[in-house]
Amino acid sequence: MAEIRSQSAAAMAVAASALKAQQGRMRIIAENIANANSTARTAGGDPYRRQVPVFRPAKVEGAEGVQMARVEGDQKDFKTEYDPGNPAADAKGYVKLPNVDTLVEALDMKEAQRAYEANLNVIETARSMQSRTLDILKK
Repeated sequence: MAEIRSQSAAAMAVAASALKAQQGRMRIIAENIANANSTARTAGGDPYRRQVPVFRPAKVEGAEGVQMARVEGDQKDFKTEYDPGNPAADAKGYVKLPNVDTLVEALDMKEAQRAYEANLNVIETARSMQSRTLDILKK
């Protein structure tokens, strides 16, 4: 019984670590979408840079889960648009726009949501198995 409980607890701990990681990922994606149309505050300055979560393995309850290690700026080039009247325009009249593609962000959000749901299902299944095991032992 202790072995079953520890395996179930480990499965739930791994799934919980993934839930937390995906929650952080969705927060970063939402920030990217919110800043997709922002420009620099100063003429010729850099606008918002797309943020990307970096995950790493993490020990949880005798198993290996996941956690967000850090958030890095995406080093892809900024988009530019000719708009000489914009206060953020450089000397040639070009405005740097964020390197955020809202379509990519929407797809990333959908992937993170599905991963989150899958991990919720793992937790629900592990709880159900524990409950059924207890019901069998009661008989």
